[in-house]
Amino acid sequence: MVGTSGQSEACWDVVGVGQCALDYLGRVDAYPPPDTKCEFQDLTIQGGGPAATALVALARWGWRTALCSVVGDDPFGREIRASLDREGVDGRYVRVRSKARSQFAFIAVEPGSGRRTIFWRRPTGDPLRPEEVPVRAVGAARVLLTDGLFVEAALGAARAARQQSVPVVVDAGTLRDGMLELARLSDHFITSEAFARSLMGGPDPEGACRKLAELGPEVVGVTLGPRGSLFFCRGAFLRQPADSIEAVDTTGCGDVFHGAYVHGLLSGWDLKRRVRFASWAAAQAATRLGGRAGIPSPSQSPDAFRP
Repeated sequence: MVGTSGQSEACWDVVGVGQCALDYLGRVDAYPPPDTKCEFQDLTIQGGGPAATALVALARWGWRTALCSVVGDDPFGREIRASLDREGVDGRYVRVRSKARSQFAFIAVEPGSGRRTIFWRRPTGDPLRPEEVPVRAVGAARVLLTDGLFVEAALGAARAARQQSVPVVVDAGTLRDGMLELARLSDHFITSEAFARSLMGGPDPEGACRKLAELGPEVVGVTLGPRGSLFFCRGAFLRQPADSIEAVDTTGCGDVFHGAYVHGLLSGWDLKRRVRFASWAAAQAATRLGGRAGIPSPSQSPDAFRP
């Protein structure tokens, strides 16, 4: 089958299922108290969304990618699709919902700390439906990546991938309905620290890894921000410290981490090398304002991460 751009469904390295958004970001001196005016600087507009940004990173690193998602028929939706097209991410499966608004965020970034506060709006149209996921394209890909934010569609895609022995990588940011079922269908299940805390009822990343591994994933990981990350595979833990950088903005760092992990998986690297590269790439992303501006190029990477 050939899609609207003339590209065969069978030729993508990574198919992603998840959210795409438009982010407006600005710097503020400090987060303001109520009933005050707050001037911001350095306004930047970038595409966002966990799955979408991970695919953008992968596309920049030379992989063929396609996204399954939804936008509204508003100006934000048009810009989201245009940004994917500019980055080389195939957006033919980004469904446009009539009379709906796209996902949007305004992000206030505090200088010197990299901290940010995100104000965001969900897309107002219907979520991506399982029947809107291209099963043939998923089954022919080398990796399925999902953030689980359209959980029914993600579950359907994961089942299709497993039937064709396509590795399933999950970016699990929030513990919500369906995520543990998605873990059962995944091969690489990488959570945020907040997800692990919700799962365990407190700070126990080691326990979260063991509990999630019991559901079936070969590799389980927890990203821990400035404390690095923790991975668990075949009964052994792997601890990766965070790279030391001067953070400007941590928006999108987790998204780039997951994209970089998939890059390592596609490159045939072992777990230690995949995690080291993901940690490095995520740190580089934090040196620029916005989730995509700081995605490093292959020429920046240390020798250990080059072919």
